[in-house]
Amino acid sequence: MVVHSDMNMLSVLDFAVNILQVKHIIVCGHYGCGGIRAAMDNRQYGLVDNWLRFIKDVYLLHGAELDVIEDPEVRCNRLVELCVMEQVLNLTKTSIIQNAWQQRSEPKIHGWVYALETGYIRDLGVSYAGFGKIPPIYRMNGKTAALETSPSES
Repeated sequence: MVVHSDMNMLSVLDFAVNILQVKHIIVCGHYGCGGIRAAMDNRQYGLVDNWLRFIKDVYLLHGAELDVIEDPEVRCNRLVELCVMEQVLNLTKTSIIQNAWQQRSEPKIHGWVYALETGYIRDLGVSYAGFGKIPPIYRMNGKTAALETSPSES
């Protein structure tokens, strides 16, 4: 999970981007994920519940789409895909990625899902290589669009 306050993830990201200067970052989930399955139910698992909450947040964000999928396995696999897509977007919101784009137009970020049964990797078609697709509120480095405000009523 790409959580903006996770110092471990940010440290690894910073090292990869700024020291190793990687050209590509791949966020890869896998179908049939036990963490995704656990997040989809209401049981308590212990400390991991705090981590599963981020998956539940993705479910809540895409609930309208997920709730109409009747087959639990298909719903789980779709949530895997949606989680990958949200984590790709979360990477683009970091100052580490945005500073790298400002300086060298890299890395490119891709979202994939691995099928354990077949060994196939599915490219979800979500990739970012710059500021263009990032919602304006998350853009840094002078790339932030001005927020429109309405005059306050007196």
